[in-house]
Amino acid sequence: MNALQLTDGEFRALAARVTDLAADYLRGLADTRAYPQVSGEDVAHAFDTPLPEAGLRAGAFDALRDVLALSRAPTPRFWGYVLGSGEPVAALADLLTSVLNQNVTAWRSAPAAVAIERQVVRALATAVGCDGFTGSLCGGGSMANLMGLAMAREAKLPANEAGARVGVVYASSEVHMSIPKAVALRGLGRENLRLVPVDRQYRVNVELLRAAVAADRAAGLEPLAVVASAGTVNTGAIDPLADIAAMCREQRLWLHVDGAYGALAALTVPEQFAGLDAADSLSLDAHKWLYQPLDCGMLLFRDRAAARAAFSFTGDYARSIACDPLEAFAFFDESLELSRRFRALKLWLSLRYHGLGAFRASIRADLQHAQQLAHLVSGNAALELLAPVALSAVCFRYRQGASAAETDQLNAAILRRVVERGRVYLSNATLREGFALRACFVNHRTTPAEVAEIVPEVLAAARELRGAI
Repeated sequence: MNALQLTDGEFRALAARVTDLAADYLRGLADTRAYPQVSGEDVAHAFDTPLPEAGLRAGAFDALRDVLALSRAPTPRFWGYVLGSGEPVAALADLLTSVLNQNVTAWRSAPAAVAIERQVVRALATAVGCDGFTGSLCGGGSMANLMGLAMAREAKLPANEAGARVGVVYASSEVHMSIPKAVALRGLGRENLRLVPVDRQYRVNVELLRAAVAADRAAGLEPLAVVASAGTVNTGAIDPLADIAAMCREQRLWLHVDGAYGALAALTVPEQFAGLDAADSLSLDAHKWLYQPLDCGMLLFRDRAAARAAFSFTGDYARSIACDPLEAFAFFDESLELSRRFRALKLWLSLRYHGLGAFRASIRADLQHAQQLAHLVSGNAALELLAPVALSAVCFRYRQGASAAETDQLNAAILRRVVERGRVYLSNATLREGFALRACFVNHRTTPAEVAEIVPEVLAAARELRGAI
């Protein structure tokens, strides 16, 4: 027997130990701190031990309690980032995914996994109003945005054979950080990314967008693509997708929609996403608003030929000899990735277990939680909202401060103290008004009672800071 193999009894005992540990952890989440009381030195010391030459066997699992204790817990009071809450059925599927260890690169490598992923992708495309789109799962929105812009470049300014040429990409000043990275990695250069100003609702100004395209054409440059946001990371703003799509058709530009945060809300409020189906490519993150464990991103696109033009390049050792179109299918012909985890199993099992209706209801609850917080903030004279609440992100601040700089410093200190107190976890954003406290609701465990704790925690942190001065 190979030294790495386990007996049936060993595997069952270890698996039971892990699931018991996970179940106990989930049972205690309601009372767990939103952020652990640890320092960088504490965590480094806890795991700063050499790897053993002789295995610890079951004793190796003893350290898992430290891993849980020193981690940021997915409590009902975590609203720090746009990060889903880790739905447990999907987590169980991840165990089986690792046992199966499928490389979902082509049908012949993973028949069931490929079939399930293709079905889930089509179903979710239809569910968000993009019927007929196809695509694939990937690590997250950054990878999906990178691939979407790769498709745009190859469709409008082919570069795979002769090298990249200068083309201009347009997005709002609120665009996600992954877009400047993608523009750089595509060889277009960040100097050729135009960040167009936004309106009072933090949506891109379409007239200024149109003017930027016209100015670049007049200067002899080649406009290439527009990146529209279906939910900006700071405020959840949704760009006017239909108007942008009309302009892109008129100007013959590729339209990529970054919907990693917000577009899955189209399951619940489709009217807010009119024009989404006009995109050429679209990023989604099921590990955000479908609450899946990391990682579970998705790129959807309208035209499979455009994906193949961008990504298809196959060595003889990987070329399919099958004649059946299903059996000849390969994701590597339509994706940047070759080795690919069976991400679809958790999403498929989770959706089958709960049903789409349960996810629609949970997203609706998150939207209501955001409105609840906005109402509580607006009703407190010490606080002020800093942006409209389009989806589930709420940006606000404590009003006190003799100057703008002092107000920013005070709110940054309040945020640090809120996190230290450990009851709720918020993050921050920088808006035109300055430093903002930010709560983003993509958490299936949150209830209205927990939302009601946010304002008291912020006010308590502010009192503590005043008392320390």
